[in-house]
Amino acid sequence: MTSSGFVAPGWEGVRDAFEHNLTDGEDIGAGVAVYHRGQKVVDLVGGWFDADRSQPYDADTLQLVFSTTKGIAAIAVGICVQRGWLAYDQPVSRYWPEFAAKGKGEATVAQLLSHQCGLFSVQGDITLAEALDWPTITSRLADTEPEWPIGSTHGYHALTYGWLAGELVRRADPAGRGIGQFVREEIAAPLGVECYIGLPEEHEPRVSPLVGGLGGDAVDDPAIRQMMEAFMGPGTNGGRALSLNGAFTATDGTNPFNSRAVHAAEIPAANAITNAHSLARIYAATLGPVDGVQVLSDSVREVARTSVTPENEPDACLIVPTAFGMGFMTPSMFMPFAGAGSYGHPGAGGSVAFAQPERSMALGYVMNKMAGNLANDTRAMALIAAASAAADAG
Repeated sequence: MTSSGFVAPGWEGVRDAFEHNLTDGEDIGAGVAVYHRGQKVVDLVGGWFDADRSQPYDADTLQLVFSTTKGIAAIAVGICVQRGWLAYDQPVSRYWPEFAAKGKGEATVAQLLSHQCGLFSVQGDITLAEALDWPTITSRLADTEPEWPIGSTHGYHALTYGWLAGELVRRADPAGRGIGQFVREEIAAPLGVECYIGLPEEHEPRVSPLVGGLGGDAVDDPAIRQMMEAFMGPGTNGGRALSLNGAFTATDGTNPFNSRAVHAAEIPAANAITNAHSLARIYAATLGPVDGVQVLSDSVREVARTSVTPENEPDACLIVPTAFGMGFMTPSMFMPFAGAGSYGHPGAGGSVAFAQPERSMALGYVMNKMAGNLANDTRAMALIAAASAAADAG
């Protein structure tokens, strides 16, 4: 199976890795893009739009990218910081007074963005419809008691991170824009890309449906399967975080993230709908100007990409050590990216987007066939390795 698109001289290894994923059946449909020194060097798509192979996966295809969304939300917060609307070291309650409830008055923006506030789910039952209603979910989170003393540890806020960060953006923005509108107007439009948090209905036919899902049954390695079952089981921190106390658990055998209701909502931790080229271009514009547009200043980027969680600290939700800066995941055994200095976010099932100033490189990868893991996907890592080798050679 071949791919279509653009590959600059010297970057053919990325195409080889991408096509290997397709021909080996690791991917059904996918896209990968790389920017280097502010220029596009790879932009490829290939495979099939759906499991029935009804149509090609082409440059017009859009893809839901799960937690790769978190990096976009982190950029949105960073834009607010560089404009003086937010400060990482200030209490969240300065901008969102209701957040001070249940002992959270001193929690800082930095602690919230680095998953240290113990708000990885709500307390009590919540329905999917309630979770998809912005005023309801943000009010519930503001009134939630932390699961641990704030700042004492960190644990992955798999879904709640987005509503927390997104409400900060809404409160700080003088225009009061929701994060979906903010991302469209402040990030996507200036760069001429597509990245929707809350998908307009007219684009729904372009969204490639996700195939498969997370969980032990989807993982071949017995050790990894056992570990995932241990942290994703009912009642565990990980299980509660990933499902929002069961609100996002499939009840009829279908993935709720393939539904129009979830696509239309704003879930800034998990439902960005975009493509590989858009992700790579956005991250490239955090490194420096791309066609005259730079979305994060150098000074804000350097703060945002610096890990603030203790090195090798086990994640209270994911068990294994993870590392976070200001909303960005930073390199760790859980997700190494391209090595030291990288910042970005992987998404459940395989997608990833990140940048690495040390190589002047940004990469985006999207796919419709989900692996069973949350990060460190073998397809993505093969692409990252090929891109890193090309950058080093150039």
